[in-house]
Amino acid sequence: MGNKNALFAVFLLATTLVFGQANTKEFGFISDNDLYTSSKNDMYYTNGLEFFYRYLSKNENPKINKKITEFRFGQYLYNPRFINKEAVHKNDRPFTGYLFAEAGRSFFYQSESVLKTDFQLGYMGPNAFGRQTQESFHELIGYKKVYGWENQLHNALAVQAHILYSKEMFPSEHSDYADIHFQSEANLGTIFSGISTGVMVRLGFKELIPLYDSNLHDASVSANEQLNMREFYFYFMPSINYQFYDATIEGSMFSNTSPVTFELEPFRFNFEAGLKYRHNKFNMSYSFIYRGRELKDPKFDTNSGYFFGSIRMGFLLR
Repeated sequence: MGNKNALFAVFLLATTLVFGQANTKEFGFISDNDLYTSSKNDMYYTNGLEFFYRYLSKNENPKINKKITEFRFGQYLYNPRFINKEAVHKNDRPFTGYLFAEAGRSFFYQSESVLKTDFQLGYMGPNAFGRQTQESFHELIGYKKVYGWENQLHNALAVQAHILYSKEMFPSEHSDYADIHFQSEANLGTIFSGISTGVMVRLGFKELIPLYDSNLHDASVSANEQLNMREFYFYFMPSINYQFYDATIEGSMFSNTSPVTFELEPFRFNFEAGLKYRHNKFNMSYSFIYRGRELKDPKFDTNSGYFFGSIRMGFLLR
């Protein structure tokens, strides 16, 4: 009996060490692709890949539950609706890539408000290696050959700033399984400049945890031990976007010599919905994302709204 008790104690201790430790760091990736929604939907924002690393920062402000510092490295790819050989000169959106490195800081308040800021440096155009990435990937998976990258946008230096603010609405109407948040964000830089506003709704299959511990805005890292931490909820977010500038459509703001550019459609309706899940040290989500028509295409008049899927996985560390 003594041996059994000893073994049980060792098992309990090991379980506590594995699942009960504070998780102050997280790393992972985000993969966007229109093929995650349809095998026939390969257009406009066609692929994105980001790698991230975030950690808990020092915080002495009693109004702030936690501060998180984050670094990302990523690449986005854009192409027209048609990428076959016969449509090389029928582009309804420019070919281009966007390669960037990012550093950011997030502030999660005790009131469940969130403020996120980040800065990016990078390149749009041939220096972003979009052509090499897409052509190699299509060849690797046996997908159709891509034609038209010779028309891609010319190089442009990327210097970007981004800010997001979220605030809980109707906090006095508390529910353990549903909440709603007002959310606005802005981009300013040499590649993207625009503002968006909308609402974010969480509907929990399990009891929702506070936003400052939730993976909704990437707040899973914590200085406190988290025993058997679980999240599973559906979310959706309709929003209105006004875009002042988009170099991936209009070309560089400094020397626009690119062969194919378009005028923006500034007002857009966007929508995002998905499932987010966490079990102890593992975060995962799938999102369906719709973007309204982004440009005016008087020549071919084929450009429209589009959609893609986004898969995110993260792993928490001590």
